[in-house]
Amino acid sequence: MFQSLSANSPALKQLNKKVDAEPEKVEKAAQISIPMLMEALNRNTNNPQGAQSLAKALEQHQDDNVDNLEKFLQNVDTEDGSKILEHIFSNKKQAVQSNLSKTTGLKQDQVSSIMASLAPMILGFLGNQKKTQNLDADGVSSLTSLLSQNLQKNTGGSLFSMATKLLDANKDGSIIDDVLNIFGKFKKR
Repeated sequence: MFQSLSANSPALKQLNKKVDAEPEKVEKAAQISIPMLMEALNRNTNNPQGAQSLAKALEQHQDDNVDNLEKFLQNVDTEDGSKILEHIFSNKKQAVQSNLSKTTGLKQDQVSSIMASLAPMILGFLGNQKKTQNLDADGVSSLTSLLSQNLQKNTGGSLFSMATKLLDANKDGSIIDDVLNIFGKFKKR
């Protein structure tokens, strides 16, 4: 199961160490990035070609150990993460990162590093699920859709809402544990 990325977690401290920024800003960037990345992946799988492409990419991440997020983030391949972001957002990558930079108060290179660290984590989780549940492209599309719906339900709105409101089901001030709880429920299956 995922560790929490809440304010004082070792995993969030590891992310903060990578970008050397105020922990609150790093947490906010992670809080916004995870639902945004998940929704973008879901939208990409809404057509058979996109679903097939993601299913193939997940095979490269199916054995990633995302159970220990601190260790995963310490060793994450951010070059791979940057390539993942290019595939997810294509020509909108810079705009997405610029908007997140403005929203969080972080520099764009810091946002880029955070997102390039989180993207492989999400693909690692999805890759694990693909392998464990023996999912084909349609199954991957259903999984991303279900995760995205759960995130939308918890935020009560659209992608913009997910990216700008705090997803905080348990009212502890952090959405990350709630997002990872959603992922964790799938991991147990």
